[in-house]
Amino acid sequence: MNRRSFLLTGTAGLATFESWFGSPVERFPLQANDDENEIFRSALEPAYIKNDPEQRWRWLIGNGLVERVVRFSDHQGLYTESWRHKLTGTDFLMRPASLPQQNREGRRAAEFVFQADGARLTGAAHGPSSDFTLIDARIKSLEPKGKLLEVRLRAAKKPVDVSVFYAVYPGHPVIRKWISITNHGRKTLRLSHLAFEVLALQVALPAGQSLFAYYGVHPREIFYTGRAEDAAIVTLNPQTREGLVVMNEAPGWTKRTQMVNWGDGVSVMYDTDLFPFEKSLAAGETFTTAKAGIACFVYGRGMADPRWSMSAYTSNVLMKKGAAYSPPWVFNTWEPFFQNYNEEIVNQLIPIAAEMGFDIFTLDTGWSENYAENEVNRLKFPHGLKPIQQNLETRSMRLGLWEPLAVVSSESSVYREHPEWTIRQLDGQERTARFPGPSDRVMCLASPYREAAAQRIIELIGTHHLAYVKIDLTTVFNAYGEAPGCYARGHDHANWAESLNGIYEGIQYVCNRIYHEHPDVLLDLTFELWGQKHIIDYGLLDSGDLDWMSNVDDSSAESAGPRQARTLLYHRSMAIPVETMLIGNLRATTPAIEERFATTIGSAPLLLGDLRQLLPEQVKWYAEKIRWFKTLRREIALNESFFPLGDWLQPTPVSWDGFARLSRQGEGIIVLFKNETDLTSASVQIPTYPSGEYQMKSVMTENSVGRFSGAQLRRGVSLPLPKQFKVQILEVRRS
Repeated sequence: MNRRSFLLTGTAGLATFESWFGSPVERFPLQANDDENEIFRSALEPAYIKNDPEQRWRWLIGNGLVERVVRFSDHQGLYTESWRHKLTGTDFLMRPASLPQQNREGRRAAEFVFQADGARLTGAAHGPSSDFTLIDARIKSLEPKGKLLEVRLRAAKKPVDVSVFYAVYPGHPVIRKWISITNHGRKTLRLSHLAFEVLALQVALPAGQSLFAYYGVHPREIFYTGRAEDAAIVTLNPQTREGLVVMNEAPGWTKRTQMVNWGDGVSVMYDTDLFPFEKSLAAGETFTTAKAGIACFVYGRGMADPRWSMSAYTSNVLMKKGAAYSPPWVFNTWEPFFQNYNEEIVNQLIPIAAEMGFDIFTLDTGWSENYAENEVNRLKFPHGLKPIQQNLETRSMRLGLWEPLAVVSSESSVYREHPEWTIRQLDGQERTARFPGPSDRVMCLASPYREAAAQRIIELIGTHHLAYVKIDLTTVFNAYGEAPGCYARGHDHANWAESLNGIYEGIQYVCNRIYHEHPDVLLDLTFELWGQKHIIDYGLLDSGDLDWMSNVDDSSAESAGPRQARTLLYHRSMAIPVETMLIGNLRATTPAIEERFATTIGSAPLLLGDLRQLLPEQVKWYAEKIRWFKTLRREIALNESFFPLGDWLQPTPVSWDGFARLSRQGEGIIVLFKNETDLTSASVQIPTYPSGEYQMKSVMTENSVGRFSGAQLRRGVSLPLPKQFKVQILEVRRS
């Protein structure tokens, strides 16, 4: 069966690997509960970091699923001795057992590497002696319920101390790592070419490896350089279905992940060419890198499948507010109103939004007098925003506001008082914003401006009791084609290259300041602010809660609409927690409304549109469905998995697509989209479905669909598609 015909059958589709290699159920049937129980038992074991009692300076870092052994010696430096998946026994630092014994030894990689004033320093020795001596090592506790090892080293040839951090959490097959570098000399040091995780990991011999980039779903050659959209890269042994997910938490364009040579290892690092990393480290100053995470999996083996393990890890550990977070329903005024809305229109929309069940009502750009000022436009809102806020809160909603971060009006007080904080281009001219207007300036967040920006947003949240802030527009790199970085002198960066990472650090500084004053607020860092169309990554989630990830045209039924929104969602769903994705601009008013609703419940729920155009029965329909979903989300941990279904790699009008969001108990939703087909059923298979008996009910027709066992769902079942709707939404509960 060729790839295209396999996809069109709809019998697979739960993960990219299946689309390319066929169903694991056919080749690796998993029916026994014993295997599920083993994985659950292993996941319940606590995280640990142990000192080896027989070998000094050797540490075992792990939990019931994974273990990494790290060692320091005077001659060999700091290196990883083994990296083992405990469910299978595979040591990814060892060559396959089929090779002669003398070729099976773990190969030492650099562990970390950077240049200090041009001198190359590595954790593991790359010459006759180590670049570092050991100061000490410390073991600490880490939330949530994790353990942290800090190994402190001192460089022999440079006045540099390095702390290497290894983190592990219970229940997650992931080892996380980062380093900090301290200048204990008297002069400023220049850091560059910094890789914070370097390992000779190998899932198979090079001829047997497969690699998936672009959020871990697009097949690529195994000698590969990952960049802005490669937050996660998957390397897979297709014969055993075992593999690794390599996660780079550096922000935006600063990330670079090298899949070394032709299958010889990985290097998780900052960029060295397009957005080259540089950092001037003053005497006594410490720089802490971004983090790397490496996860192991077995595709098709219950909870060891990446569609389970990655969702659990990213939502529990990497999301700002953790797994307890339940996303609110957000309404936004951007389309179709753009900046053309006022107090009268907003007050007409509020009761409809309240009846539908929205939690946050957001005024997008257009509410303020000018950019970088908190003054309300009195022509549009003659009574200010206080009556709007009170109107919302009496209806159990909260106000959200759009706010630019670095783009300011030339009439704003911050620009008039501090024009020196403006980004300068290579020719020395001030950078102006092409959007929304040529008179607006772009300020540098690697300058004292960042404190002024933080204070402005802190005051804005406090004044209007905001639940949510959409922080928008260009910062380091405009998503619409402007050149990156800042060439100004006198800022907190020594040169253009330093400004790149410095501006991302400025974004995090602003967010940290806001959270310190308003810990419960939701901060949305848009794709424009992060510097690339449709981008979302772990660096963004380290700074904020949400990402307005796209502006999909949905102005009519013929527009790109929900099918393209789902494409964005599906491609990122294994690597990124789906409830952090705000995918604009689906309109609640564009037909068919059930397709908009069904698409929205796959990610962070967001809708736009002129709600006044909805018929009373449509408002009632939305109210019933949103109320149903909120109840379901409170009762079921939908964050624990995401399975794309059907023809999901490239959804088209001629075949069905869909998704399942399930808790580890197998409860949740299955959502199917007919598109332009006349199908009356879809064959759905989720090979890792938990054992048990389940009852399915159609949310669209309110009819029972039947009872199914986990074994049946693993093999595949035919599910009905209602004739009168474009979608089928199934609620799944344990019998």
